[in-house]
Amino acid sequence: MLRALAVDDERPALEELLYLLRADPRVRSAEGATDATETLRRINRALDAGPDGDDAIDVVFLDIHMAGLTGLDVARLLAGFARPPLIVFVTAHEGFAVQAFDLKAVDYVLKPVRGERLVEAVRRVCDQVDASPAPAAAAPPAVLPQTAADQIPVELGGVTRFIPMSSRTSRRRGNYARLHTHAGSHLVRIPLSTLEERWAARGFVRIHRRHLVALGRIDELRLDAGATTVRVGDAELSVSRRHARELRDLLMCRAHG
Repeated sequence: MLRALAVDDERPALEELLYLLRADPRVRSAEGATDATETLRRINRALDAGPDGDDAIDVVFLDIHMAGLTGLDVARLLAGFARPPLIVFVTAHEGFAVQAFDLKAVDYVLKPVRGERLVEAVRRVCDQVDASPAPAAAAPPAVLPQTAADQIPVELGGVTRFIPMSSRTSRRRGNYARLHTHAGSHLVRIPLSTLEERWAARGFVRIHRRHLVALGRIDELRLDAGATTVRVGDAELSVSRRHARELRDLLMCRAHG
């Protein structure tokens, strides 16, 4: 019996999806969320409760186009969790299927959702849950060598160098971005918006139209007279109003994750 979380920022679409899920006898419970922040909060709470807790979630039926973080952003964040729920994307757009399956989605359901199509998606989820091996006893953490996936390629005078993902911030410079690290700064010939998409899975978040920051490198969050700033090393960076609440919620989820 599946425990499902449905996520859509359009209330009518969410209610229809919940109705269809609750009508399926294989679904033990189906709850709804309307944005990424609420979704991450619920999943964190479920993980704290354990796989047998009342808040446990087996699968997330996730819309892609939402205000703030998209469904793809949420999926990238969940990929870093120790025990992430399965994901079924539910969207009106066909063009994200490749990205969705790169993120190990179980299924990709197009809107308007037909009952028989959702039945098939639930079957696929059940098959994957049944095929999942029982959790093994915890083993000592392995020390893995750094790989290219943990590094950022930077072009310097025709030579590609790899900068560790421990880099802290990136700032917009027109069609370029300046990457700031402990060792110095590097000019990257890639727009900040492109870096935001590529690095989301590595914990980088947009805090301002000019700033992209490694979430794990934020030392302090300040709220002063309505203005929000973060301290990253010796640098103090402004957080735009549109990103402030989302950043606070992500930092809270990270602290309790």
